[in-house]
Amino acid sequence: MFRFALRMAAHRIASLLAVACAVLGAAALITTTGVLAESGLRSQLPPGRLAGADVVVAADQEYHVSGDLPIALPERAGVPAGLTARLAGLPGVTLAVGDLGFPAAVTDARGRLRPVGTDGQDPAAAGHGWSSTKLLAGARVEGRAPADPAEVAVAATTGLSVGDRVRVTADGRAATAYRVSAVVHDPDAGLYFTDGRAAELAAPDGTRTAAAGARTVDLIGLRTRPGATGQVASAVRAAVAGTGLRVLTGADRGTAVAPGVGSARSLLVLLAGSLAGIVLLITGFVTTGALGVAIAGQRRDLALMRAVGATPRQIRRLAAAQSTAVAAVALVPGVALGYLLAGRFRTLLVHRDVLPARLPLTLSPLPALATVVLLLAAVRLSARCAAWRTSRMPATEAVAESRSEPRAPSRPRTVAGLLLIAASCALSVPPLLQRTLIGASATSIAGIVAAIGLALAGPALVRAAGEAVVRRLRPGVSAATWLAMSNVRAYAQRVTGVVSPLAMAVVFVLTYTLTQTTVLAATADDTRAGTLAQYRLSAAALGGLPADTLAEVRRVPGVRAAAPVGSTTVVWPYRMFGDTETESAAALILTPAARDVLDLGVTRGSLAGLTGATVAVSSEVAGPRDARLGARIKLFLGDGAPVEAKVVAVYDRGLGFGPVVLSHDLAAGHTTSGLDQSVLVRTDGTATAERGLTALAGARPGLAVSDTAPHAGASTPPEVWVNLAVVVVLLGYLLLSIANRLVAATAQRRTEIAALRLVGTTPRQVLAMMRREAGVIAASALVSGAALSAVPLVLLGEGFLSRPWPAGPTWLLPAAAVTVVVTAYVTIELPTRRALRVPSAEAMRVPV
Repeated sequence: MFRFALRMAAHRIASLLAVACAVLGAAALITTTGVLAESGLRSQLPPGRLAGADVVVAADQEYHVSGDLPIALPERAGVPAGLTARLAGLPGVTLAVGDLGFPAAVTDARGRLRPVGTDGQDPAAAGHGWSSTKLLAGARVEGRAPADPAEVAVAATTGLSVGDRVRVTADGRAATAYRVSAVVHDPDAGLYFTDGRAAELAAPDGTRTAAAGARTVDLIGLRTRPGATGQVASAVRAAVAGTGLRVLTGADRGTAVAPGVGSARSLLVLLAGSLAGIVLLITGFVTTGALGVAIAGQRRDLALMRAVGATPRQIRRLAAAQSTAVAAVALVPGVALGYLLAGRFRTLLVHRDVLPARLPLTLSPLPALATVVLLLAAVRLSARCAAWRTSRMPATEAVAESRSEPRAPSRPRTVAGLLLIAASCALSVPPLLQRTLIGASATSIAGIVAAIGLALAGPALVRAAGEAVVRRLRPGVSAATWLAMSNVRAYAQRVTGVVSPLAMAVVFVLTYTLTQTTVLAATADDTRAGTLAQYRLSAAALGGLPADTLAEVRRVPGVRAAAPVGSTTVVWPYRMFGDTETESAAALILTPAARDVLDLGVTRGSLAGLTGATVAVSSEVAGPRDARLGARIKLFLGDGAPVEAKVVAVYDRGLGFGPVVLSHDLAAGHTTSGLDQSVLVRTDGTATAERGLTALAGARPGLAVSDTAPHAGASTPPEVWVNLAVVVVLLGYLLLSIANRLVAATAQRRTEIAALRLVGTTPRQVLAMMRREAGVIAASALVSGAALSAVPLVLLGEGFLSRPWPAGPTWLLPAAAVTVVVTAYVTIELPTRRALRVPSAEAMRVPV
């Protein structure tokens, strides 16, 4: 059977080419998604500055959800400092170091900031005690260890030399003079103080204190005797059992270097999850459609086989075997392309600062294996379904119908399609109910579901429309027009097979793109309307703002109000329909003074109550999560600390400012740096105030002042570029598959064209007929695509912008129209011209 299928496929190359292209693209997209998902689950950072430690003990930086993937906790949680001495006494341990990390930056004698680390080391954790150099692997030290609190060792990347005089801004303190006592040659080196000075800098005002009062360190690194790492790790696990601490060895040590990397890995999982749904829908739709066109072109061959005694099961097996052979050929380059595409996608994410540069992709055969199994199963099932009708019909009826279509479209198929279109309207409602990213994501899914419904109900709709048009044709209409419309009516299933993918392309471009632009516009509206301050002061290069920055800003002439602003992550478990749901969300950190620089659209309560264990929540989540004014909610902060906070305000601008706001008091001691990230400043609008702020920033290296108002040339959010890349790749796949399907469908009509020529139709009339059919196909695809997109986009605009249309580029629909028209005309015109070059008698007997 398989050999016969191969011989049969060899005579149908043109019709099976569309299947091969569809499978190749699907394999690439599914493999890419699989690589991203696996990397999010298994990828690890290099051990970096912990490469010299054989065993690392650190806090668990994940919140574990029953029955679901863990949620990353990006803020550093501490480890009891007293544990260091206990672990140092374990058999096989040669060295135990309690590592401290805190914000630190160095400026030279000329007041210029010097870079620390070759990979853009986070200034929020660049400072360490000298003992932490023993956790480096093979670092070369030039000079001697700091012996005095006024001495510091610096990384070689700073370009400083032993004996240089520098100033160091550490943990929000005023810049202090130091002498460079050593230069550490290691790409992961930072700034190293005496251990006593580091402990003092890392614990300002006693903030680095555990709940029970014991001092904490960031992590503990252990060195072991050769060959004793496994034994020591087991002993350490026994020693810390029940404390919630993690014991890391090998590649897992990179997890402890930067807790924020866990969030990056979680982002990969979320990104892969969001891509998976739309990728599977589109690839399944395209692949199934391509197989339908290919099998439809072989109906006469299959019918003749039925006439000579082949059983229905043999017919279906033959169709499946043939399609499997084509898919197997396309899978190999498709999977390879998927791995390459995943690498390019990672480069984009790194370039847009979505992923850390040192986080690699995990490359294994698992995504390829999953892709092969999934696509082969889908191809075989689709081929059997496409051949089902022909295989089940009586042999004589199958031969008679092989040159035509069923007289009446399948009623169950039509009903299923109409139900899907109706369901897409229901799927379009969430933006009205939930003004969040989750609510907006339903828009593009609703459009694609509607397009699939069109593919199912299309034959009945196209036939009805064709009959209506033919009845209204004027008697003097040209022969080409009459033939084109008669073909549309008689071959509604064939026309639907090319209209539906073009309509899906239109739906995908409109809904996916306009969803992103509408959400961005709504977010920008919220932020613009809610930001009263004109300026923002930040100090990313210092790891956070120095402690006296706020007071200095308030003393600048013309400053009316100033308030610190930070951000973190919280984990919020809540009850929904009787079950506990858990979500991770970004959270602002504000003080009561924020009400003078921000207007969150508070509808109940006041930001003045943001003191102590209090929060404010957006109205989008207040009701569903039972977090109304005065309620007490349970949260887990960014370092995993559980808290219970009182809701003191409910606000409307949650899209621009996030679902939850923490009081400054509540977040204190639960962020990695412990420093304010920025200060928002509202002035009297005079040039004097602007000059004063600029002068303040200029006098303090590392301090930067920026305008809060959006302006031309402002940086585009990275998610826009990610979504744009997804749109381009998926649209390219759609258009390539559609073009191949149109070429295959037109090539299969060679005998029809030859028959027209034998009865006297001229080549010019044939071309005119096909061009009119192309016009009908393009117009139908555009009208149906725009119509199916209308309801989701109207409801999206109403829900997010309070108007019945979305935000986005005005050229998008014309560009989509031009693309559809060009694709339809080119892919029909070229095969038609080729068919006209073949003698009619030869075309009647040569299979395509």
